[in-house]
Amino acid sequence: MPAATRRLGAYVRAVLGPDVASVRQGAVALLLSSGGDLLAGLTLGAITGTLERLPGLLVLVPAAIGMRGNIFGALGSRLGTAILTGTFRMSRRRDTVLGQNVAASLALTLAVSVALAVLAKTIAVTFGVADTISIADYVVISVLGGAVASLIVLLITVAIAAGSARNGWDLDTVAAPVVTAAGDVVTLPSLFLATFLVSIPIVTPAMAVMVSALALVALGAAMRSPLALLRGIVRESLPVLILAGAVDIIAGLTIEKRLESFVAYPALLVLIPPFLEDAGALGGILSSRLSSKLHLGIINPTNVPQRAARRDFLLIVVFAVPVFVLVALSADLAAIAFGLRSPGPLRMLAVALLGGALATSMAIAVAYYGAIGAYRFGLDPDNHGIPLVTSSMDLVGATSLILAIVLVGLA
Repeated sequence: MPAATRRLGAYVRAVLGPDVASVRQGAVALLLSSGGDLLAGLTLGAITGTLERLPGLLVLVPAAIGMRGNIFGALGSRLGTAILTGTFRMSRRRDTVLGQNVAASLALTLAVSVALAVLAKTIAVTFGVADTISIADYVVISVLGGAVASLIVLLITVAIAAGSARNGWDLDTVAAPVVTAAGDVVTLPSLFLATFLVSIPIVTPAMAVMVSALALVALGAAMRSPLALLRGIVRESLPVLILAGAVDIIAGLTIEKRLESFVAYPALLVLIPPFLEDAGALGGILSSRLSSKLHLGIINPTNVPQRAARRDFLLIVVFAVPVFVLVALSADLAAIAFGLRSPGPLRMLAVALLGGALATSMAIAVAYYGAIGAYRFGLDPDNHGIPLVTSSMDLVGATSLILAIVLVGLA
C-alpha cells in the first residue's frame, strides 16, 4: 500500500475514531436510504406517460417528496435531541414531548400540502409551463396523495426514535436517511394513485375545498393550542417549511424544463430520487449532529467551524463517495432490468460523481451556517436545519445533476 494512502487512512481513522458507531449506523441507514430511493426512482421512470399527460405535475414532485423529509426529518432531529437531553419517553398522551411533536407534524403536513399546491400552480404558470393542471388538481394530488404517505413515515420515525432510545442508536445519524427514503418510497406511488382523482367535474373541486378547509382548521387549532411546545413548533416551522417548499418547487421546475432529456433516457429519471434524497440525507445527518452539539455546548456558533464540526464534515465526505457510486450503478442496473433506456454505467457514474461533489460541498456549507444562524437568532436549529438543508439540496442537487448531465454530453 502506498505511503500516502496509509497516511490518509490513518488520518481518517484518527479523526473518526470517536464516531466509529456513528459511521457504521450511518452507513447502514444510507444503504437503506439508497435502496428505498431506487424504488422511488423506478416509479418515477415508469410514469413518464403520466408526467407528459399532466403538465406541471413534475413541478410538484420534489416538493411533495421533500415535505415528508422536511417535516419528519425535523421531527427525528427534535426527538434525537430529546433523547440526548433525557426528556424523551414513549407515551400516547398529547401533552408529552412525543405527543406534542406528533400533533405538530400532522398539522404541518396538512397545511404545507395545501400551500405547496398553490405554490406549484403559481410558479408553473409564472415560468411558462404550458397547459398546467388546475389548482384543484394540484390540491387533491398534494393533500390526498401525501396523507397516507405522511402517516406511514410518521410511524417509521417514531419507531426509529423508540429503537434509538432503547438500543442506544445515534438518532441524529440514522433518522435523516431512513426518513427521507421512506418518504420517497411511499410518496411517489401515493401521488400517482391520487392522479386518478383529478379532472373529475364537480368531484375534484369539492374534494379540494374539503381538504383545504380541514388543513386550515388543523393549523388554527395547533397555533392556538395551550400546549407550548406544540404551538412553538408549528409557529417556528411553518414559515421555513413554506420557504423550503418554494425552493423544492423551483427544483421541480428545473427538472420539468429538461423533461425531454429525462424522457430520452428514463434511467436518468430513476437517478433523480436517490440522488436528491441522498444529497439531502447527507446534509440532514450533518445538520442533526451539529444541532445536538450546539444544544450540548460541544461546539460554539463561530464563523470558522471548530474541530468537532470539521470532524462531522469529514464524516459526510466519507459517506458521500460510496453513496453516489452506489446510486449511479444501481440506477443503471435497475433501469436495464426494467427495460428503461440508459446512457450506460460509465456516463451514469460520471453524472452522479460530478453532481454529487457539487451537491455535497453545498450541503456542508448550508448545514453548518444554517444551524449556527438559527442558533444565533435564538431559534431551534432542530426545527430549521433539516428543512433548510433538504430543500436547498433539492434545488442545488437538481441544478448539479443537470449541470453534470450537460457536462457529460447527455443534453
